[in-house]
Amino acid sequence: MGRVYNFSAGPAVLPEEVLKEAADEMLDYKGTGMSVMEMSHRSKAFDDIIKEAEKDIRDLMGIPDNYKVLFLQGGASQQFSAVPMNLMKNKKAAYIITGQWAKKAYQEAQKYGEAVAVASSADKTFSYIPDCSDLDIPEDADYVYIKTLPNTKGHTLVADVSSCFLSEPVDVTKYGVIYGGVQKNVGPAGVVIAIIREDLITDDVLEGTPTMLKWKTQADADSLYNTPPCYGIYICGKVFKWIKKMGGLEAMKAHNEKKAKILYDYLDQSKLFKGTVVPEDRSLMNVPFVTGDAELDKKFVAEATAAGFVNLKGHRTVGGMRASIYNAMPIEGVEKLVEFMKKFEAENA
Repeated sequence: MGRVYNFSAGPAVLPEEVLKEAADEMLDYKGTGMSVMEMSHRSKAFDDIIKEAEKDIRDLMGIPDNYKVLFLQGGASQQFSAVPMNLMKNKKAAYIITGQWAKKAYQEAQKYGEAVAVASSADKTFSYIPDCSDLDIPEDADYVYIKTLPNTKGHTLVADVSSCFLSEPVDVTKYGVIYGGVQKNVGPAGVVIAIIREDLITDDVLEGTPTMLKWKTQADADSLYNTPPCYGIYICGKVFKWIKKMGGLEAMKAHNEKKAKILYDYLDQSKLFKGTVVPEDRSLMNVPFVTGDAELDKKFVAEATAAGFVNLKGHRTVGGMRASIYNAMPIEGVEKLVEFMKKFEAENA
């Protein structure tokens, strides 16, 4: 069977070039006589891998020297706990809830202090981003948690960027903490990258914070306190180089805008399919859509899968369909999906 077009929200499509390179090096990485899967994380070969990966992501994102880059385990979901454990000095934080994962982060933070929902779009199934221009953020809030950039009035901003990681330029200096699971846009499942301003990495954490969830533990050990997800970091490093080769984050943004426009333009004129997010808040990465008929949605997903367009079933809490068109999804993948949707519409309208 040939390669399918994988529209999964994660683990997601990786650049074919990266997969081929990894395959070529599977049995013998650069003359070591072993796979990266087999080598010690204390070895010179792996030390070179992780240091080069950090250098490349710093170059791509323009990460200042006063920020640490940590390659961690546990996925973004583990940071739902780590963030309040490391930052809740006043036992209070503000959360802007724009999706299911922000909702889970908010619920987790409630275990450690007072988590205040200062804005939410849950009332319309997260189909828009709430107005963040003039939020009523408690003055004593330790941080503000968000996936977009509101007016935080000097508060520390924490962002889970899992879905849009390395899809476009970002001003790191506007954030205290940026973190993301890599399995959507950067690498295989099992790695979370946390970019943390150094003044936020301290010994002053909540009582009972596990050693592994204390950022200072990981920062002091350069992400090597224990055995890290070595192979995942290795693949991330290759993806960083691929993004550089493609022209960096500005080029990625242009590439992603072009792909998204193809799909959204079709949805906006379709008589059968309808996008579920308001136009001004649409994602370049994740495109949810429906027919309005659950049975027809199910039929579309089944026929699309048979045609080689896989993992289009929507999130379990929303239904419908979702096409995740991350960096590595080629433009022709989106073009062919739209062709298939037009055919399905003609046959089922």
